[in-house]
Amino acid sequence: MRNLSSPPDMPGAGAAGRSLRSPAYMGQPYSEPAATAPVSSLEQLKRRPRQPGEASFFYYDPHFQLNSAKVLPGEYFVSRDEMAIVTVLGSCIAACLWDRFMRIGGMNHFMLPEGDSRDVSGRYGSYAMELLINEMLKMGARRESMQAKVFGGAQVMANFTTMNVGERNTDFVTKYLQTERIPIVSEDVLDIYPRKVVFFPSTGKAMVKRLAHAHPEALVQQEISRGSAAVVARNTAGGSVDLF
Repeated sequence: MRNLSSPPDMPGAGAAGRSLRSPAYMGQPYSEPAATAPVSSLEQLKRRPRQPGEASFFYYDPHFQLNSAKVLPGEYFVSRDEMAIVTVLGSCIAACLWDRFMRIGGMNHFMLPEGDSRDVSGRYGSYAMELLINEMLKMGARRESMQAKVFGGAQVMANFTTMNVGERNTDFVTKYLQTERIPIVSEDVLDIYPRKVVFFPSTGKAMVKRLAHAHPEALVQQEISRGSAAVVARNTAGGSVDLF
């Protein structure tokens, strides 16, 4: 599967899993925001009116020392606050979008590329992407200044390859963002690892943790062939997608 914005000889990039470095968008570095991002209390976050499909579980994360929104399958969340947006993925995909000028960011979490046309649900990528983009536009973001970071699409169950759900999801989101002309500046997709993803909407920074998985025998073979897991850390560090 083709890498976007990735040199063809980058180590660790291939069908088994893709990790990208981030090029500067249009050759220009991102400027610092004119003012600090707002900070909402947990009570304020919980009291805000919610749209259908919008995440509604909020908590304080002691590791990052930030209020956080947990995005469950079929949900999305958009904010300009100084906070974290968190999800856990297997074969599902999370697209993290960020407007580099307005400093607005959001994340969705979808399970399948497309579903029944009567099922208007964030569980399906075609609708989940529309929900995320439209909510960002309503908050003041501009489509032409959006960029994306993409995570998930793992084959988390051994010998469960018939449906290729992770590959289908990854293919879908890649093609969707190409069609919308939203550049993918970083990604950590495919492979066999479930992932925990933390996205910071005011800065566009993302962090990923690869979790234990259901078929450790495959991990042994991958570690032998790749040398060590440190390769992943090197490949993702350039894209503001760090291991934690």
